[in-house]
Amino acid sequence: MGFADGFIDLIFRCISPVQYSILSYGEEGSSFRSTMGLRQGDPLSPYLFLFCGEGLPALMRLAGQENRIRGAKVSQEAPSITHLMFADDCILFGDVSNRGINVLKEILKEYEVCSEQCVNFEKSTVFFSSNVTD
Repeated sequence: MGFADGFIDLIFRCISPVQYSILSYGEEGSSFRSTMGLRQGDPLSPYLFLFCGEGLPALMRLAGQENRIRGAKVSQEAPSITHLMFADDCILFGDVSNRGINVLKEILKEYEVCSEQCVNFEKSTVFFSSNVTD
């Protein structure tokens, strides 16, 4: 997504496991590191989610701008829609052609590599317009 190296380093320092020390009878004991890293409820979590969640829409917009993918239109005069994002779902629009499907697959693969999130194809569904023939 084009973030500066210094910014990325700062984020990683914020989410890397912290070091803990136990106080017992007012005396500091040995220290240890957390193995979990960032956890649900951490104040930084929503911001990291937004950074990661913007990757797929950015890839879809870029593919649309480069005319590698055409979205859906509700009318001839309407803008083309390539994707709709929800809290934990997304709808991708593309051409029903080998090229269109391959572009969507490339976008999803690039997103997986960059975000380390994988698409669960067992929970995914493909729909075609009623105008599509076999």
